[in-house]
Amino acid sequence: MLPISLDLDLCPTVLVAAGEAGEKRLALLKAGGAGKLRVFSAEAEGPLAEAAESPEADLEAVKAARVVFVAGLPRAEGERLAAVARKAGALVNVEDERDLCDFHVPALVRRGDLILAILTGGKAPGMARFIRRYLERIFGPEWADRLDEVAAQRLKWRAEGLSLPQVSAKTERFIEDKGWLK
Repeated sequence: MLPISLDLDLCPTVLVAAGEAGEKRLALLKAGGAGKLRVFSAEAEGPLAEAAESPEADLEAVKAARVVFVAGLPRAEGERLAAVARKAGALVNVEDERDLCDFHVPALVRRGDLILAILTGGKAPGMARFIRRYLERIFGPEWADRLDEVAAQRLKWRAEGLSLPQVSAKTERFIEDKGWLK
């Protein structure tokens, strides 16, 4: 496994979903900035119904996507959609079907642009959620502003001509001097 950060605003993304699992995945994708998101759901009301283009998955949209999420659907439908998406070269995540996934979605602590990800390789999602709740208490909302503060310092140091190793060392000293991790 290699944890990576994917800019979903740049990737055509499809969500085919139902129920609470689908609503959670939709919220996650919106929070992650999925600007090219197409949603397909047979839900009659709620967030999925409001976001959905149609009740049935548009296979042409699935083929055109680079990332496909399936949540809250029967395994057979997940298998079918995963096969179509993979054949077209898309990465696929079928919730709670580890063997159908090209990637796993981590438990996230999101503080502005600071994102802490907890991954278990799909083996223990409950453990990842437990650790996420723990980290949420340690890294409160103030960390969004702290990241912005460090980012501003970094830009200043780079403008002064400091090398990346120098900026890294100054960043560590800056955080230590602030006492944020004590």
